[in-house]
Amino acid sequence: MSGLRRLFKRNTNIKLISKHNITPVLLAFSLVTIPLASAEPMHAPTRMPVAKAESVGMSTNGLRRIHEVMQKHMDAGNIQGAVTAVARRGKVVHFSTHGDMNVEKGREIEPDAIFRMASSTKAVLGVAAMIAVEEGLMSPNDPVSKYIPEFADMKVAVPVGPADGKVKSASKAKPKSKSKGKEIPAHRLVPVDTPVTIHHLLTHTSGLRSGGLGSKVDQVEPATADQTLAEYIPKLGKVPLDFQPGTQRAYSPITGLDVVARIIEIVTETPFNEFLQERVFNPLEMNNTYFRVPGEKQSKLVVITSSIKGKTNKKPKKAIQGSPRYFSASAGLSSSAEDYLHFQQMLLDDGEFFGRRVLSPESVKMMSSNQAANVPIYGLKARKGIGAGYTVSVTLDPKVANDYRGKGAFGGGGAFGTVSWTDPENDLVAVIMVQQPRGGMQLDFAKAIHQAIIE
Repeated sequence: MSGLRRLFKRNTNIKLISKHNITPVLLAFSLVTIPLASAEPMHAPTRMPVAKAESVGMSTNGLRRIHEVMQKHMDAGNIQGAVTAVARRGKVVHFSTHGDMNVEKGREIEPDAIFRMASSTKAVLGVAAMIAVEEGLMSPNDPVSKYIPEFADMKVAVPVGPADGKVKSASKAKPKSKSKGKEIPAHRLVPVDTPVTIHHLLTHTSGLRSGGLGSKVDQVEPATADQTLAEYIPKLGKVPLDFQPGTQRAYSPITGLDVVARIIEIVTETPFNEFLQERVFNPLEMNNTYFRVPGEKQSKLVVITSSIKGKTNKKPKKAIQGSPRYFSASAGLSSSAEDYLHFQQMLLDDGEFFGRRVLSPESVKMMSSNQAANVPIYGLKARKGIGAGYTVSVTLDPKVANDYRGKGAFGGGGAFGTVSWTDPENDLVAVIMVQQPRGGMQLDFAKAIHQAIIE
């Protein structure tokens, strides 16, 4: 729908007096379209207050750059559509929709559209973990085996061959073999020097399924939709680690934080999904956030276009997305832009959202501080100037990171392109919801916000 059609649809008080007298209508129409001539209409949030950009030290014209950026990426075929939101000093200054939520049917994206969050789920697990920590139910330094005994005797996979100085005899190595169509590299298993702890899992320093040698020789099947965390997580005690816990940082995309979710279930005596609903989603009014989107909300799900101008996009795995029994803390949620705006605003306000306290300020600080300062990082998330909080990335040096955020900003993103962050230095939160992570539109979005700050 064009900008003019949107305006007719939204301004229902403009009525034709008669087919012979439309001059007043045209005059009124011209007047109301002037302020929106260079921008898509801003939607009204349901909970947070709205402010004119200049009243909170931002530029209205600068924020209009967001619309240009999204249009550029839609024209390039990078994305099918987006919902973008920005709040500063506790007030929303930008909340807009762009493009389509169903390309085939030509259905425009709606402000309460529901997106597959993938790894954007992880920060929610971080808050749940901090709740359990501040209530004394668990400690980051606790070994996982304290709660899940199967993790007591974990092993680390190390290679064998000329480069492995610890191997004196090739007879100690397991021979290469075939499993699940893959060749298993020659390796040996050694005991862990230190037990895997909750801290290791929250900072991706555990070595559990983080893409190294242990992941290659792993013989444990992935979780299936009919399993629960209680049924599946203990099996992971047999997975060889990629490195000694705490010696490296490498991203565990869909495993490490699911272990923490199971521990939360154990210490709270509550299913993980119910704990999140009661302690996070309800107080934050995250009314469109689900592990399994209910039938009455299915029409709000963005229909992912797998091909845009010749570019392909992966579909979510059934075992993670929409699973009826397995509630993945790593990648299982679907949600909306406004819900994550509430989530980030709570973190910016030191754990409180409109008088409802979710976390203490000390817990927010712990979550958002660099918890792996002296640990070398490898692999998927190896970016300079970025540290590791508990489940979130932290901007340590904005110039080196080049992410257009303030020092100490923290947040996360998902494989389908959703990104949100909290920026205490600039008193700002931002959310972008897309379902194709292409073309660098997230960075362009951040740059537009950064350039719109005038004081």
